[in-house]
Amino acid sequence: MIFDNGQEPMKLPEIPLDAWRPTKDTLHLYCQIVGKIRLAMHPRINHWWHVPLYVSSRGLTTRTIPFDGCNFEIDLDLCAHALQIRTSDGRYEDFALYDGLPVADFYQSLFANLAKLGIEPEINPNPYEAPSKTPFPDDFDNRSYDREYVRRFHQALVAADDILQEFRGRFYGKTTPVHMFWHSFDLALTRFSGKRVCPRDGAGMVEREAYSHEVISFGFWFGDDNVPAPAFYSYTAPEPEGLGDEPLSPSSALWQVSNGSHMALLMYDDVRAAQDPRNEILAFFESSYQAGARLAGWDVDDLAC
Repeated sequence: MIFDNGQEPMKLPEIPLDAWRPTKDTLHLYCQIVGKIRLAMHPRINHWWHVPLYVSSRGLTTRTIPFDGCNFEIDLDLCAHALQIRTSDGRYEDFALYDGLPVADFYQSLFANLAKLGIEPEINPNPYEAPSKTPFPDDFDNRSYDREYVRRFHQALVAADDILQEFRGRFYGKTTPVHMFWHSFDLALTRFSGKRVCPRDGAGMVEREAYSHEVISFGFWFGDDNVPAPAFYSYTAPEPEGLGDEPLSPSSALWQVSNGSHMALLMYDDVRAAQDPRNEILAFFESSYQAGARLAGWDVDDLAC
């Protein structure tokens, strides 16, 4: 099929959770180690924006991290299957990613290569909201790296990142970058109304900072125990009354209650089968935004770009 603009429709790879879960769990833990280095060494940014990783044409990257008068970056190159470290003064270290590389060895290799460059970060070596509770230096169980599913993982991330970048440009107000949070292993974008809100009772330090203002968030993740399949999602916080009764597009999208709040979901496999997946995903993000923004009293017209 070719559209009127001469472009082929977006192709989304098949990536069922059960088929690659061991590799997903291992990659998740690799990313937590890399992300914690960024957290430890990057200057603080509001709403924890100094924490995430970013999609690149080759995989995932920390982008630049200031260090000793220069900077460095760490890349998970999922095309060459290597962990790469580059400094702004031209130095470089790397090591291979392969099936059978346990988290413990990844951790030791990464810190050894950083030390060669004179970079010695200190991180909490325990996973955070991850599929394992074993400290990174002791985790020899998570060691799966299926190259085909790593390729599909990257291809799906590139597609989702591209759509979220376009959607980000439709909003005139404050937004996050499109970024990947390594604790929950999802790609996310958040819009802000500009109105400060009080944190809910019992909110921890992370939640208080992340949800200090009214937000509507959008994103993509690869599935978990609660939603055991990849999906696009959106939620409004604080949640306005009646959100779960609002219409969504396309017709396959639905509201699901998660931790007492409504989350809009568009299942990845449903949209893979669509004639035009890109426009269906954009329609889903727009419908979920309109639902939350109208009920929460945002100035939708003024915030449109």
